[in-house]
Amino acid sequence: MFDSALLQALHDGLLGWAIQGLADASWWQIVAYTLLLTHITIASVTIFLHRAQAHRSLELHAIPSHFFRFWLWLTTSTVTKQWVAVHRKHHAKCETAEDPHSPVAHGIKTVLLTGRELYAAEACKAETLKKFGHGTPDDWLERTLYTPRNNWGPIAMLLIDLALFGAIGITVWAVQMVWIPITAAGIINGLGHWWGYRNFEAPDASTNISPWGIIIGGEELHNNHHTYPTSAKLSVKPYEFDIGWGYIRGLEMLGLAKVRKTPPRLTLGNIKPVADAKTLEAIVANRYELMAGYAREVRLACRSELNRLKASGEEGAATRLARVRRWMHRDVEQMPAGVPQEVAEACEAHPHLAKLIAMREELRALWTRTNVSAEQLVADLQNWCQRAEASGIQALQEFSLKLRAAHA
Repeated sequence: MFDSALLQALHDGLLGWAIQGLADASWWQIVAYTLLLTHITIASVTIFLHRAQAHRSLELHAIPSHFFRFWLWLTTSTVTKQWVAVHRKHHAKCETAEDPHSPVAHGIKTVLLTGRELYAAEACKAETLKKFGHGTPDDWLERTLYTPRNNWGPIAMLLIDLALFGAIGITVWAVQMVWIPITAAGIINGLGHWWGYRNFEAPDASTNISPWGIIIGGEELHNNHHTYPTSAKLSVKPYEFDIGWGYIRGLEMLGLAKVRKTPPRLTLGNIKPVADAKTLEAIVANRYELMAGYAREVRLACRSELNRLKASGEEGAATRLARVRRWMHRDVEQMPAGVPQEVAEACEAHPHLAKLIAMREELRALWTRTNVSAEQLVADLQNWCQRAEASGIQALQEFSLKLRAAHA
């Protein structure tokens, strides 16, 4: 017969373990543990899946590469080939009916609430995997564990959380499991194409959700990413911060990563007497940055015109201009229905603004026209600069000089 005191102690010990877990952690330690592990998961997604695998913007040493793969298996059950294929298709078919998770195509509510389901539906399509999933890991671990037994990881994670924290470990595990579907499938794929600010006129509806990419590893800078998709660095402006890039630089300094590409930087040198082929090359390479600068000039011109209208008591004209001013510097393709007509009417009423908008479209044609020879494009650029400098509009004159000073 077992001693009753021993049985009671054993019972109390097991009950205590079931409630408190082996770690016997306080509430704040459990919260810190949860936040730390979810952040490691975010870092694994943005560095390994997104930047290294999907876009090949950096090369990872075998050590971090295998760690990230293991960690994603353990905490998300993500299959690398599936994630990469779905993401690449998103870029290839962005904002169309074939985009796996665009709020423009499917509606913001659908993407926010059922983003995980949209991803899962696309990830099981053999055609998507074959066309967009090339170049992903295909070693023994991938073939025998990470892909066919991808659900084993979260089960192992659940057991670990239960062992460490007891019953509350279920809550910890639940937070870990929903973290990526909420942040990536919902916030980035949803809000990142619906709400926020835009640095660049990328050919889609992508936005930067926040200038400080910390919580989602830098993925908050989604407009920057869609503008320069092959860049390992997502921050562009001086006030922006990409924590994922910080981790990548740390790995690079340790010899565990090699960055392949970052956003181009416009270099200004001496102003050339005449724009040439090298000037055109520099303009095309830095077109997004240049057009962002042009957009600032358009906004300043709109503000100046609004102030003039208000000062002269032309409230009706001021109201009409104020209604469309936020669209004056945008590509027509990005304007909502009806807005292009209102912009055209505003331009008709304000010749100064009309000139800026018209010449913006002519400048944009330098890289959007694909059926014109390079020689013709250089001639068009030279003609644009001549007309800009003869326009009498200071903003155009200064911008033309900037173009002639651009170097690749």
